[in-house]
Amino acid sequence: MNEIVEQLRELNQDRFGSIELPDEDQLVIIQEQLLLHLPADLKDFLLNVSDVVYGSITPVTVTDEYASSHLPEVTFLAWDRGMPREYIPICQYLDGYYFIAQEGYISVWRPRTGIDEDANWDNIWVWCEQVWLAGAPR
Repeated sequence: MNEIVEQLRELNQDRFGSIELPDEDQLVIIQEQLLLHLPADLKDFLLNVSDVVYGSITPVTVTDEYASSHLPEVTFLAWDRGMPREYIPICQYLDGYYFIAQEGYISVWRPRTGIDEDANWDNIWVWCEQVWLAGAPR
C-alpha cells in the first residue's frame, strides 16, 4: 500500500491542491449518509489518496459535495441505475462503475450486463496498481 500511495503522490497532477483529503469525522458523515459501513481499504484509500488527480480515471472523493466524484452522489446514482446496494462505487467506468464490496474486493458493474465476473481485483490497492496507475481500464 505505501509504495502505491507514494507512486500516486508523485504522479499527482493536481498542482493547486483543489481537492482535500478527508479526516475520520468526514468518513463517519459519509457512512451515515450512505447508511452503509465503508470497507477498511476504502477508508484507507480515501484518507490517503482521494486528493490525487492522475490520468483519465477519476476515483470518488468526499471533501467537496459539489464535485462530480463526490462519493454519496456517485453512490446514489449507481444504486438508482440498478447497482446492488451492498456495493460502493469507487469510480465511474464507461456506462457503469468499478465498485468495492464489503469484503474488500473490487469488480465492475454495468447496467446492461451486471457484475463482470472476469474483472476482479483482490483489494483497492491492487486495483490502483493494475488499473489506475497502468492507465488502462479493463
